[in-house]
This record gives sequence, C-alpha cells and structure tokens, in this order.
Amino acid sequence: MAKAATRALWAISRSSKNIQVMMKSGSVPLLARLLRSIHMDVVVPAVGTISQCADDPGYQLAIQTEGMIRDIVRHLSTEEYPMLRRYCAETIFKCSENALTRDMVRQAGGLDPLVNMARNPKTKEDKPLLAAVTGAIWKTAISPANVERLDQLKTVETLVKLLENVEEDEGVLSNVVGALCECLKFEHNRSTLRRADGIPHLVNLLNYTYPPLLENVPMVLRECAEDEDSMRIIEELDGVRLIWSLLKNDSPRVQANAAWSLVPCIRHATDSGEMVRCFVGGLELIVNLLKSPDTRVLACVCAAIAEVAKDIENLAVITDHGVVQMLVDLVGTEDVLLRQHLASAIAYCCAWGSNCKMFGRLGAITPLVQYMADEDPDVHRTTALALYHLSQNPFNCITMHEGGVVTFLLKAVSTKDYKLQEAAAGCLANIRKLALEAETVHLIRTKPASSDEDVN
Repeated sequence: MAKAATRALWAISRSSKNIQVMMKSGSVPLLARLLRSIHMDVVVPAVGTISQCADDPGYQLAIQTEGMIRDIVRHLSTEEYPMLRRYCAETIFKCSENALTRDMVRQAGGLDPLVNMARNPKTKEDKPLLAAVTGAIWKTAISPANVERLDQLKTVETLVKLLENVEEDEGVLSNVVGALCECLKFEHNRSTLRRADGIPHLVNLLNYTYPPLLENVPMVLRECAEDEDSMRIIEELDGVRLIWSLLKNDSPRVQANAAWSLVPCIRHATDSGEMVRCFVGGLELIVNLLKSPDTRVLACVCAAIAEVAKDIENLAVITDHGVVQMLVDLVGTEDVLLRQHLASAIAYCCAWGSNCKMFGRLGAITPLVQYMADEDPDVHRTTALALYHLSQNPFNCITMHEGGVVTFLLKAVSTKDYKLQEAAAGCLANIRKLALEAETVHLIRTKPASSDEDVN
C-alpha cells in the first residue's frame, strides 16, 4: 500500500499545483520518514517525488528543515539502484542554490560519492544520471568550503576528462563547465586546468549552439584569462574572437556573459589594441549593444568598453560609432552594477578629442555627482575616476562644483581605498586650480589704478 501511494504521489507531483496541495496536506514529514524505509521499492518513488517537488522553492526549504539531506546523501552510495542515485543527485542539484543546504551536503559526506560517480566510466552510459551528478557538483561548488574538499578529490581533472568523453551531451557539458567555473575562482585550479589540457576543449565548446552551455563557457574562460599562461593558450586558439562572436547571440544572458568574459581577455592579451581591431565589425557590434533593454547586458558591455577604450585608436573608432551619446543616455539608471561600470566606461572614453567636453554638454555630470551618494564603494571608486577625467574640462568643473561634488570628494579622500583617494584628490585639485585662476583674473580686473597710471 505504501509503495502504491508513493508511486501515485510521484505521478501527480509533475504538476506545480499538486505540489502545493501535497505540502499543505502534510506530505513532507511523511516522505522524510519513507526515506528511512528498508524497502527500496518504497524509497525509490519517494525520492523521485522529492526530486520533482524540489523545483518549488518552498519545498526546497522543507527538504532542508526536515533533515532529508543526510538520508538523500546516504542513498547516493546505493549502487544497486542507479535510478535512486539519479534522483538523489537531482534533488541535491535543485536544492543547492541555498548555502545552508550546500554545507549540509558536505557535512553529510555527499561530495565524495558525487565525484566518484563522475569519475566512474559506467555512469557515462546513463546520461540522465551523469547530468544530475555533474549538476550537483556544480551547485555545491558555489561554496568555497566545498571547493576545498573537491580539490582534495581532484575534481578538476575528473571534469576535464568528462569534457573529452561526453561531447554529444550538451546538458552534461553545461553542468561540467559550470562546475569548472566555480572551481577556477581559486587561482591554483587555473594551473590545474591548464596542465590537464582543458582549455582547448573549453574553447571548442564556443562553437556549440546550446544556450545554457554558451552561458557557462565564457564565464569559465574569464577565470582562465586571469592566468597569464592560460591566456596565451586562449589567444593561440583564437578564443577571444569566438567569445566576441557570442555578442551576436539572441540570448541576453549569453551576450552579458560574453561581454563580461572579454574584460580580462582584453586586459591580459599580448597586444589587445591590435587584436580588437582585427575583429571585423567588432567595435561597432559592442557599441550597438548599449541599446540593449537588458540591464545586466548594459553593465557588462560598459565594463568591456572601459577596457577597449584604454587603446586610443580603438577609442577613436568607438567614438565615431557614437559611444559618447549612448553612454550619456544611460546615466539616469538606478542599477548599482550598471552605475559602477558605466562610470568606468565614461572615465576612459574622455581621452579622445572633445569627448570630455561632450559628456559635460550632454548632461552627464550632474547624474554622476549623484552616484557619489550611493552606498556601494565600487560605484564611488569608478565615479570618482570618471569625475577626475571629466574635470580636465573647465566647464565640467563648474558644473561639478554647482552640483555639490566637493563635499563627496572630501569624504572620499579620507577613505582607506587608495584608488578612490587618488581620483577624488585629482578631481579636487582640478576644481581648485580653476577656482584660483578665476580669483586671479577677478583680482586683476578689480585692482585700483596706481597714482602714475592716474597721471597718465
């Protein structure tokens, strides 16, 4: 009877409405109890039901509070029932967005069986199981403490081997790349990936068309680009061009991640200016993305433009494509991330021709001054840098002063952030220099004539 009931619940739990009814009917503690049953033909449908219900955020919390994670981890080692292991891994995959759940998986010893299943060649014959396992590794790796244990299990090497052997399964590849991205946030794993010859496989994945995969690949290559030796390999494989081509993708998430990945790629390239100019239509493409309705795309594109603009020839090209007006059109944003990178883009775009003057004339100064009232220190840092570059123009200094920027700059000078201090002090110096010149001119004009002059 228990077996029949759990199989019935498993069948009806495909409906999100039914999941809500099941929660209200007290199914959670019952399923938690069934997980501990000695009858595996009851446990399997019970875990299958939990796996399907785990799509619901409320049920994820219930799984955590009812202490199901320990039992789910225990069943991961039940080799006689591959389907049971799959549903256990799927549940961990879905629930591990929560930091507490990730910690519970580690404390229950769940990372070891997950990596062992990914390492075991038999699992490669069961693609749904492998997808669930790699997805669980990906999400649990979001916690640094879990990455520490995964490193001990040589997880990066295991994931690279999967890249070689499951090229036809895009879902598994997407999860593997996501897991690598989390692991490579730690510098030592970048060299591990390079030694395992994983970078060519990652660059090759840029030719795929599966959107979730294309969201993850640029992010892991972004981490690789922070390593000088890895960046040389990416350049040799023409990886930067392939990442740049993703800016044409229809998915805003792919566009945003590609633009975000370009930042370290441009910064650490051997000759970034020449490399970027070699991409036919590349600069026009990235400038046109400033018309995107997606805020995250705009923020990531602004970050990339800030790097592009450090080369004066590239800055001249994007200026011709109207980058100044497009950046000014965005200054009214309330989004913190966009404000941070928009200010950085404006700062580095001031170096060409009359751009600095045009930013002032088009009304960018006053909104930027208001950015200094934000609580985010990253916004303060890039905004102070933008104001410093804009203050090279006397009329901009007047606008800043009238906007009350001096109070914010004096406060910024007293912080412990060296870059913020330097930019704020430079801006204050330019404003003060203009004020002294104005006072000198005023004194000359109002100085009374001498007696000799009166005689003459």
